[in-house]
Amino acid sequence: MSNDNAVLARNTEKAPTSPFHSQTVAFSHYNNFSAQLPIDPKIGKVVAGGIKAQAEQCFKNIKAILASIDHVMSDVVRITVFVKNIKDVDAVEEVYKSFYPTYVPTRTTVAVEALPMDALVQIEALVSNGEGTIPNAPQAGDLIKLTNNTMNAPISPLSSQTVSFSHYNNLSAQLPIDPKTGRLVIGCVKKQARQCLQNIKAILESIDVPFDDIVKINIFVKNLSDVEKVDKTYATFFPDSAIARAVAYVPARTIIVVSDLPMGASVQIEAVVSHGDGTPPQAIEDRHGLIIEANNTEKAPKNPLSTQTVAFSHYNHLSAQLPLEPQTGKLVSGGIKEQTEQCLKNIKAIVESIDHSLEDVVKVNIFLKNITDIDVVDEVYAQFFPGGIPARRVVGVSALLENALIQMDVVVSNAEGTPPIV
Repeated sequence: MSNDNAVLARNTEKAPTSPFHSQTVAFSHYNNFSAQLPIDPKIGKVVAGGIKAQAEQCFKNIKAILASIDHVMSDVVRITVFVKNIKDVDAVEEVYKSFYPTYVPTRTTVAVEALPMDALVQIEALVSNGEGTIPNAPQAGDLIKLTNNTMNAPISPLSSQTVSFSHYNNLSAQLPIDPKTGRLVIGCVKKQARQCLQNIKAILESIDVPFDDIVKINIFVKNLSDVEKVDKTYATFFPDSAIARAVAYVPARTIIVVSDLPMGASVQIEAVVSHGDGTPPQAIEDRHGLIIEANNTEKAPKNPLSTQTVAFSHYNHLSAQLPLEPQTGKLVSGGIKEQTEQCLKNIKAIVESIDHSLEDVVKVNIFLKNITDIDVVDEVYAQFFPGGIPARRVVGVSALLENALIQMDVVVSNAEGTPPIV
């Protein structure tokens, strides 16, 4: 593997710009897009009209960014849709179909408490990057996307269960649907969480990938009070194998409280999975035996159900960081300014513990209790990311763990990669 990969941030005037984030940040074989609001780039304002007009503008912005980097809509691996009102999902899907008439990426859809600029919808894309970002070196420009569906998990005509590209599998968020009936399972949130995880396991088994190859889990819950119940179910799935249990491996993790979920579900779970075999064509030495590298540091808060950072191939995935002091495990005193600073200090400590720096961050996800706090957050954020390089997502949530005002997670480039087993 080469260590010459470079973080490549790009912007186009044909989509909305911001001093606080790049529209797309490419590293290795993926482009990480900032979440797109329904902003008309010519006027810098949210487009007039209802949910359909706004959804269409979000996709137009994504399409414009793709065109500016010589990519197309079918290069999108995963789409994430945030709506203010879950009832708007049907209208968003009508627009979605016009942009994806045949190939469909993996997809996650949730309703959140608030979005920037009081938008009704925000859409985010993760995009394949076949040419890679190693300068002056030939790349596997003909890497292929591998889509897969199995009857042992819920099937949707609007999304693939999993899309693999290079060394990652990106799964659609799984609702607690019984694949035999196509309906939500009846019962408490613990039973629903179990069904979500069983669906993920079925998808992975269909592509011959072990459950412990998951590097990041995102859990969307409707009620903060349900987190403890979900955790009890979660702990019965991780670690899964004897090898993972021997080292107490658990993936990185983010918990997001949402205002609603499709089909009235109480929980929905999304997974990012390592793919040691890669997608062809790749040299044998670059494909087989890559290892997962999990790391924790005493300089950031620890959690027995998540690893602070999990590296695989050319990416590190960090667990969401709350504004907790690592020494005490308690919420830092002060308001949104102090809490934002603590989140970023925790992220910096984790990143530095694996011999990286904040300049290696390619994507930042910010979850706010009050969306109006964004201006204060940006003031602090700019001190840690003065170049505004990472791609970014900002959403408002109804609640956060520990009664925090803010939570952040990040994706970090990993130029050195993770070595093969020898």
